[in-house]
Amino acid sequence: MGRKIPGWQVAMCLIVCIGLLAYSIFKGYGEGHMPLLIAAAFSAVVAMCNGWKWAYLEKGMVDSVGRTMGACLILLMVGILVATWKAGGIIPTMIYYGLRILNPHYFLVTAALLCSIVSLVIGSSYTTAGTIGVALIGISLGLGINPAMTAGAVVSGSYFGDKMSPMSDTTNLAPAVSGAGLFEHVRHMVYTVTPGYIIMLVILFFTGRSEASMGNVEITETLYKAIQDEFVISPLLMLPVVLLLAAIVLKIPALPAMFMGSVMGLFCMGVVQKIPFSDWFSIMHYGYESASDIPLTDSYTVASIVGGGGFDGMLWTISICFVSMCFAGTLECTGMLSTISGAILKRAKSRGGLVAATIVTCFAMNCCTGDQYLSIIIPGRLYKKEFEDRKLKAKNLSRCLEDCATLTSPLIPWNVCGLTMTGFLGVPTIMYFKYCYLNLITPIVSIIYGYTGFTMEEMSDEEYKAMLEARLREQEDERRAVAESLGV
Repeated sequence: MGRKIPGWQVAMCLIVCIGLLAYSIFKGYGEGHMPLLIAAAFSAVVAMCNGWKWAYLEKGMVDSVGRTMGACLILLMVGILVATWKAGGIIPTMIYYGLRILNPHYFLVTAALLCSIVSLVIGSSYTTAGTIGVALIGISLGLGINPAMTAGAVVSGSYFGDKMSPMSDTTNLAPAVSGAGLFEHVRHMVYTVTPGYIIMLVILFFTGRSEASMGNVEITETLYKAIQDEFVISPLLMLPVVLLLAAIVLKIPALPAMFMGSVMGLFCMGVVQKIPFSDWFSIMHYGYESASDIPLTDSYTVASIVGGGGFDGMLWTISICFVSMCFAGTLECTGMLSTISGAILKRAKSRGGLVAATIVTCFAMNCCTGDQYLSIIIPGRLYKKEFEDRKLKAKNLSRCLEDCATLTSPLIPWNVCGLTMTGFLGVPTIMYFKYCYLNLITPIVSIIYGYTGFTMEEMSDEEYKAMLEARLREQEDERRAVAESLGV
C-alpha cells in the first residue's frame, strides 16, 4: 500500500487518458486500445512514484479484468450465435419479412418499441441488440433509413429493458448497492424514464417519416432479391427466435440459452441451408461469408448485412475491454476513483446538487472505468450515507444510479457497452450516440427532479431512526469482524 495520491496527479492521469482517446478517435487511428494501454501505464507510473508496489497494481488490474469475464463470455457466445443465425438464414429471414411488413414511415418507432418489449421480457440489452437489433439494421438499409438512427433506436429500446426489467443484472445491482427493494426501485424509475421515453417516440416518429420520404426503393429490391437468391426463406426459421426468448424468460442462464440458440442455428445451417459440416467450425469461428458482394450504399454491401458474426469478430471488443479494465483497475485499487468522487461530493450542498453529483459521478465512472457495473457500485457506495443523512429514501439513490450509469454506458466509445453495441450493430458509437434520445434525456430529467423535489421521497422520522440503528449495528459488526481477524 502506498500513500494517498494528490488530486492534481489524479487529474493528470484523467487528462492523459481522455486526451489520448480524443486524439485517437477524432484525429488518429480511430481506436482506443493503445491510448488506454498508455494511460494505464502512465497511471501505474504515477502510483509507483507515490509508493504503490507493482505487485499490488498488477493484482488490481487482474481483479478488474476478472469482473468483465462474464460479459466477455457472453460476447463470444453472441458472436457465435449471430454467425450461425446468419448462415442458417434466421436473421436473413427476419430482414426479408421485415422489408415487406414494416412501414418505412414508422420504422424507427417500431424498432424502438420492438427492442423495448424484447429487452423488458428477457432483461438483456446484449441479446436484444445482437439478434433483433442486427436484423433491424439490415432492414433499415433496405428501406433507405440511416443506420445510425436505427442503431440509436435499437440502443434506446434495448437499454430501456435493461434498466426496467426485474430480470436485468443492473436492475438488481442498483437497489442492492443502495439498500432499496427491487420492485420499489422499478416503480420509482417509471417517473424518470417515462418523459424521456415519450419524447424519444415523438422524435423517432417525425424523423422516421422524414427519413422514409427519402427512402430508396432500389436498395429495398436489391437486398430483397439477394436474400432470396442466397438463402432458403421460411416462416419456420423464426422458431429459433421464439425458443431463445422463451428460454431466457424461463430463467435459463444467458450462456446456456445462447448455446441452445447456436445449436438451433447449426441445425438450420445443415438441414435448411444445406451447408456442409466441414464449414461449420469455420463459420462459428470467423463468421459467415456471404457470396453476394452487391453494393447497397457507399458503406454497405449485401455481404456486410447478411454476413459476419463469429467468435473472432468479438475479440476486438474483448481486447479493448481488457486494456480499459487495466486502466480502471489502477485507478480503483490506488484510491484515485475515490479522490475523484470525493471532489465532486464536496460541491453537492443541496438535494439537487447531490442528485446532480451522483449523475455526474456515474457518467465519470463510465468514462474512466469503461464498466457500467463499477459505475453503479462506486457511486452507490460513496453516496449511500449522504442520501441517508439527508433523509432521502434508498430508492432515490438507486434510481439515480440507473438513470445515468446504465443508460450512458453505451454512449461512450471505449466503454464495454458502447463497444459491444458497435460490434453488434456495425455502427460506431460516435455516430449513433446522438440518436439515443432515451439515454440522453433521462439523466437530465433525473437532475431536474432532484432540484424540484418531484418524486424525491423522504424517510419518515421512524424510518430515519430505524436506519440509524441499522447503521450502528453494521458498524459494530464491522468492528467485531476486524477484532476477530486480528485475534483480539
